[in-house]
Amino acid sequence: MFPVGDPYRVVKEGSVLPPFIIEQIRQREERERSRRDEEARRPRLELPVAPVAPKKRRVDEDEPDPDRGVIIVDLGG
Repeated sequence: MFPVGDPYRVVKEGSVLPPFIIEQIRQREERERSRRDEEARRPRLELPVAPVAPKKRRVDEDEPDPDRGVIIVDLGG
């Protein structure tokens, strides 16, 4: 599938990623880990706030009453 000199060639199909991809993944994980560690060390201010109640569903004026019944009209005469 890949030519012999191609850097993307793998030893066994799908078994090994190219080394530069592995290095990029490792560097990204290190950056994310250091960012999380830095955020964990940063002081935080926690404010006591009351829990927010879920909003009630808004009923539009155009929307019929949700407690309405069913009316059957016989037009057959």
